[in-house]
Amino acid sequence: MDGMNGARAVLETLADGGVELCFTNPGTSEMHLVAALDEVPRIRGVLCLFEGGATGAADGYARMAERPAATLLHLGPGLGNGLANLHNARRAGTPVVNIVGDHASYHKSFDAPLESDIEAAAGTVSRWVRRCGGARDAGQDTADAIAAAGSTAQATGGVSTLILPADVCWSRGASAAPVPPGQTVGVDVDALDAAARVLSREGEHTVVLIGGNLMRRPGLEAASRIAAATGARILAEETPARQERGGGIPLVERLAYLGEKAAVQLAGARHLVLAGARSPVSFFAYPGQPSDLVPEGCAVHDLGGAPVALEELADMVAPGVRPITVPGRRPGLPSGALTAEKTAMIIGALLPEGAIVSDEAVTSGRWLPAATADCPPHDWLTLTGGAIGQGIPLATGAAIACPDRPVINLQADGSAMYTLQALWTQVREGLDVTTVIFSNASYAILGMELGRIGALPSANGQARSLLDLTGLDFVALAEGMGLPASRAATADDLAEHLGKALAEPGPHLIEAVVPPPSSFPN
Repeated sequence: MDGMNGARAVLETLADGGVELCFTNPGTSEMHLVAALDEVPRIRGVLCLFEGGATGAADGYARMAERPAATLLHLGPGLGNGLANLHNARRAGTPVVNIVGDHASYHKSFDAPLESDIEAAAGTVSRWVRRCGGARDAGQDTADAIAAAGSTAQATGGVSTLILPADVCWSRGASAAPVPPGQTVGVDVDALDAAARVLSREGEHTVVLIGGNLMRRPGLEAASRIAAATGARILAEETPARQERGGGIPLVERLAYLGEKAAVQLAGARHLVLAGARSPVSFFAYPGQPSDLVPEGCAVHDLGGAPVALEELADMVAPGVRPITVPGRRPGLPSGALTAEKTAMIIGALLPEGAIVSDEAVTSGRWLPAATADCPPHDWLTLTGGAIGQGIPLATGAAIACPDRPVINLQADGSAMYTLQALWTQVREGLDVTTVIFSNASYAILGMELGRIGALPSANGQARSLLDLTGLDFVALAEGMGLPASRAATADDLAEHLGKALAEPGPHLIEAVVPPPSSFPN
């Protein structure tokens, strides 16, 4: 393959390394990579109208496909537009090969208008950053980027960023390179033995906090066995990247968003066993409230994130014990005026088997876990890093990864506006995504946070007006991008519209008009 230009060497190496999708919003410096897509049909480019849509879609694709996706972004400002969803991907442990074009190497000294410090920006979200120094390095640098991105299946995933100057892409003398073997995560035997000893002690309250890959069925079943045999309390991280749920799968309570409620869940624990999860901390700092949520005097034991860690632990402390699973019942369909609680019930009543749910419902979604716990088996994807604007692009990427499965995006109205352009990509790609907008015309969570942080605005001042989203028309916005859309103001309307959308192929949007929450209990 000697003699190809750098752009083709990059794409050939991506394809050889199992990277099939490139989500992109390119510019002038990336045009040789765009042109090379015609020469490397094994890589499919997916056009996104905003870089945050590209990075969020890559995250959703890789979470479901369990292999890396690539992004192609335009210089430092394009990377800046995509940083929020790269942050979410980093927190999710998602493998993403993030390719950022740059000025030709000889052009950088002229301080052109788009010149910036790409390495500094990329370093905030990437585990690996490299600037390609020449066309002859392009293939090997790409191979190293794929290896650095890792694997969701092996719990080694992360964002790697490769910076490609334009002259690297157009210069010849490049060749593709094989991808070096990726790392694997083994079980820490000492940590496993320590956790088994702790769980075997009678009378000592132990909590097992699970996350990452252990939120799949094998890990959840192992956790259920451990709880049944030892009496340990099982909790899940608050925002799992991907959780298998539904009938026949053990139900695990998630850690609460509010720190004081999470503290109640953890209260009295003498031992905390971490299995693929980070040690729990408060989402934000609050006056007079602790940041570290581990109870005083509680010993923390980190089991690591190996996919089989909990299964081996269960075999040690719960041999022969069977997991406790949920029965698979659905809520009934409500009627009357629509509320967020009734919306959750309708989703629970109609959620198809094998569905993939992208959940960015925020405050309106507090009833969703209970309403959908007993639905047919499905996957649930959450906002892992707290940077809003993830839900629509995440659903887009998940639908491309799993074209034979229905995808439902449960979406708050405020965060929908960050990456609404991803709806256009859903239409362009013909994706089977149904978006339900919880339209309460407010940044409701910030209304709650005003009081919690101790900032007390006047009743009719500017502060309250900055949380008001009155005037958004999501039906018109969706139809303007070619998306079939409808509005539901009653529970009966929503059940009808959702049933119809789920029965038809292709993307749909439903604006569910609900009142803002009066409280935010968890």
